[in-house]
Amino acid sequence: MARSAFHVLAGLALLFCSTVGASQDHAVCNHLATSHGNETVQPTEATYEALSTENWSQTVWAKPACIVQPSTTEELVYVVSTLIDWDVNFAVRSGGHSVVPGAANINGGVLIDMSKFNTVDYDGKKSVAVVGSGLRWKEVYTSLDPYNVTVVGGRVLEVGVGGLTLGGGLSYLADLYGFVCDNVVNYEVVTARGSVVNANAESNPDLFWALKGGANNFGIVTKFTLKTYPIHDAWGGVRVYSLDALPQLFDAMYEYQSVADKDPYANIMLQAFPTNASIGAILNIVYLKPEEEPEAFAPFRNITPLADMTQLQTLTELMLAAPLPELTRVNWFSASFKTDKELFNQVADVVSHGPELDELTNLTAGSLAFGWQPISSSAVLAGEANGGNALGLEPVNQTWLVLDVGWWYPEDDELAHNYTASMISKVDEASKSSGHYVDYIFMNDAAADQPVIESYGAENVAKLKETAAKYDPDGVFQNLASGGFKLP
Repeated sequence: MARSAFHVLAGLALLFCSTVGASQDHAVCNHLATSHGNETVQPTEATYEALSTENWSQTVWAKPACIVQPSTTEELVYVVSTLIDWDVNFAVRSGGHSVVPGAANINGGVLIDMSKFNTVDYDGKKSVAVVGSGLRWKEVYTSLDPYNVTVVGGRVLEVGVGGLTLGGGLSYLADLYGFVCDNVVNYEVVTARGSVVNANAESNPDLFWALKGGANNFGIVTKFTLKTYPIHDAWGGVRVYSLDALPQLFDAMYEYQSVADKDPYANIMLQAFPTNASIGAILNIVYLKPEEEPEAFAPFRNITPLADMTQLQTLTELMLAAPLPELTRVNWFSASFKTDKELFNQVADVVSHGPELDELTNLTAGSLAFGWQPISSSAVLAGEANGGNALGLEPVNQTWLVLDVGWWYPEDDELAHNYTASMISKVDEASKSSGHYVDYIFMNDAAADQPVIESYGAENVAKLKETAAKYDPDGVFQNLASGGFKLP
């Protein structure tokens, strides 16, 4: 009887706390609506539903108490300070492409939608562009195209600038200039203390370093100043193959990745859909000069595609033509390993023929795609030359593998996660047993329960924690903004 009474009291306590929390959330939303009416969207307003479900995957759709859309740094400072004063949870959204629950949306609490930080200011004399953190990469590239320049940015144009850059960011320009984070000259940041700081090589250099892969653990970035490069015309596009061609494609990938002095203007990514033969395999080919069929891609010449859409075009046009599947619920997992022929064969077998694939296809609309992303040592070295980052990468040729899983219904969430996690575990086991494991998990391709920041190494994690304690001593971005990849 006493035990039963305890459970009743505990349940009442939880209900009370939940009610108080919800009441606090609505109170702060009403306060923000009064002070910043045009910037605050409440659940009763017509635009709320579309805004709350704007995130790419339905797995991260949520019901915030309200959505705030500040348009100036001063407004954002006020919003952040208010949420801290009221002790209300919040999330920050740039493009909303992340599949990590809580990273860019929130149930209850306040969603800060950065979409009105949407300007691109190009300075040709300094060769930089100041880019708002609420933009998507398509808007950045098309704004810079008239000047025949580009930035080291995302390969999928609907991805947001903020999340990709703070997670490290992979670009077709990486072998030349490093990762996306390596090409940030300055971050404008709103901190938990309500101040606006600039982080660069001279001012707040510890924060500058930490933001290169440190995610949303230090503040909210409003603007990124990015280096620009005179790259505009390119050659490449998509080649489509049947799944039967995968063994040849893997052999060609090994040959392509084993070149001692790789052409840094060449970039490639192999995507395949082993659960859907009608799509097959897709090779994304990019050459950052207007030269047709460069020698770097010779290993692939004798593999006959079903369709070949490579051509001379602008780099933006090339990326616009890349297919982006429409999926309802999505998750992904990341693994990294060095270049080795036998390991490549083992990984190919896991991702092409693993028993988990049959289990996934038994889910409603269950599907899996893998992305094979070659990373050259030159990309890591370019980052070191730009002052280094928090990623802790070794400068060796490696592959970043991503498994993308899609399905239809919420009741299959756990199964989809577990089947795909099983596959990535097998990949890690194979790379470890062969001695070619790379202890790095690419944040932008990682599942929520993968230890991303731990993979940066103990020394870098300690530096990240030290920086967070300096700029966010009360742990606001660990506790109130608890979504995303947090410091361990």
